[in-house]
Amino acid sequence: ATVFANAMMNASTTNDSFLRENLDWLARATNWSKFSATAGLGVIHKGNIKNSRSVLSPYLPSSASSSSPYSEGGSLYAIGMMHSNHSAGITEFILDFLVSTQNEVIQHGACLGLGIAGMGSEDTATFEEIKNVLYNDSAVAGEAAGLAMGLLFAGSGTDLAEEMLAYAHDTQHEKIIRGIAIGLAAIQYGREEKADVMIEAMTLDQDAILRYGGMFAIGLAYCGTGDNSAIQKLLHFAVSDVSNDVRRAAVLCLGFVLAGNPELCVRSVSLLAESYNPHVRYGAAMALGISGAGSGCRESIGLLQSLWKDSTDFVQQGALIASAMLLIEQPESRQEKLRERINHLHGNRGVELMTRMGAIMASGILDAAGRNSTLSLHTDVGGLRRSAVLGLALFVQHWYWYPLTHTIALALKPTALIGVDGTLAPPSDFKTVCDCSRTTFAYPAKVAVESKKLKEKMPKAMLSTSRKKKTDEAGKADKGAEVDKVDKMDEDTVPARGEKSNADALVDNADKADAAVESEKEGASRFELGNPARVVPMQRDFVRLVDDNRWRPVRFQQAGILVLKNTKPDDPVEYAFTDEEKAGENATGEQPAAEPAPEPFDYVPS
Repeated sequence: ATVFANAMMNASTTNDSFLRENLDWLARATNWSKFSATAGLGVIHKGNIKNSRSVLSPYLPSSASSSSPYSEGGSLYAIGMMHSNHSAGITEFILDFLVSTQNEVIQHGACLGLGIAGMGSEDTATFEEIKNVLYNDSAVAGEAAGLAMGLLFAGSGTDLAEEMLAYAHDTQHEKIIRGIAIGLAAIQYGREEKADVMIEAMTLDQDAILRYGGMFAIGLAYCGTGDNSAIQKLLHFAVSDVSNDVRRAAVLCLGFVLAGNPELCVRSVSLLAESYNPHVRYGAAMALGISGAGSGCRESIGLLQSLWKDSTDFVQQGALIASAMLLIEQPESRQEKLRERINHLHGNRGVELMTRMGAIMASGILDAAGRNSTLSLHTDVGGLRRSAVLGLALFVQHWYWYPLTHTIALALKPTALIGVDGTLAPPSDFKTVCDCSRTTFAYPAKVAVESKKLKEKMPKAMLSTSRKKKTDEAGKADKGAEVDKVDKMDEDTVPARGEKSNADALVDNADKADAAVESEKEGASRFELGNPARVVPMQRDFVRLVDDNRWRPVRFQQAGILVLKNTKPDDPVEYAFTDEEKAGENATGEQPAAEPAPEPFDYVPS
């Protein structure tokens, strides 16, 4: 949980100093803990695709015999995370390691890396190589292979799904069946009615694991649509299926169907949150977190607070994680109760381990990416982000497999407003104004680290006769001090020349305080944002353009990237970055050579 929290807090920042400064602590990690710790580097360096191989070079598999397969497998998983949505050139790199090894741990990491990096690419050659790993019938490698095959063909509805379903009936390994089930659900992403044939085949299957996957097939196929028939199916399985896993998944997937509509999700799961079955209560909590991710919905938080003190530890864990998903990048005043709860739980040895783990994970989600990113399943124009939806679908599988917690980083979206000119560089003199107090949406204060207090010495025992003697001596000394004090007061009542009396000083201090408050009020209602600027979701309604700015956006929006038009092209331009290459010029002052245009493609929001 600590490794996950560190990875989330530093997601996409390339700041891995915590791991480097605590190598002795990290060295205690063994087996899959080592795998997960190495994979966390992929979250920290997510998007750093130019330096991905150099960053992970100490951990990547070598040509010699494998000395640490868990670190090597984790590094391949990490490099896939770093290249999510940027698979060009890295797919072949990971594929070489997959083909050249028979170690199931390395195969597991390679399959996850290939699936995440090549999400939705429909790469048939890679699919065939991963299918060979699946057919080896290794439980560990086969689970990741099933997930990767689904991610490669996410949203395609390919006929290869029938082949995967047939193998799920043939194998005896539950891990492989579960991996295939979630992979099949990913293939049906966004297909709505076109996915009904596969949904029916999975939901009516005798195997509870495939029915579990069927719930995710409904959730992903109808994600964000609010479709009534999908909601009815999920509610039916939530109250009637004999498997707790299926019931939990059915309630949880209501969050996907109702993504972006947290108020309706609250009404749908409010009664389920009071169910006698803890699995149903857990599903209700996670559904609230998914449907309202980053929204701070008050109704959802109110319902989740009742689950913070649930009698079952894993329900408390889910409620804490879901609350963090809702309150990420919200004002500190709204996060206060959750942070107090987290601080009470995470170091309390009297609390169940599952609850403490949830508190630590929630802390990492709240402070994701240095408090510069939010969780969002939608783009700024309202479309679904495929990588975010599938990332959360994989994240909730941490119920069975903890290394999948890192995939929640795929749902992070920067809370920034960046204006760029024709060279795609941000001019420093582009300004916007925020019509609210600077402190309302400011970064939360850093946690104060208390210094170790010295143990106080216990008072010495004293006899009653000794105490009486000291009391008499103290009384005589007080009488002498009072006489001296009266004499001194006579001297001090008249202030020296040029000095102010105590009363005058108090009046001056009060005037200064009032002036400070007034000046703060005058500047509190508005402040200027630079370029780039941090703009959290609730702050967007207060952001507007400066009237007399030379830079005018082609299309104005309160967050994301603005393409700017220079209304005074003859004036010199200063950029926010001093590096000439970032400013759009190379060392010779010439414009860099243009990149070749990409081949025609169909755009899918991710």
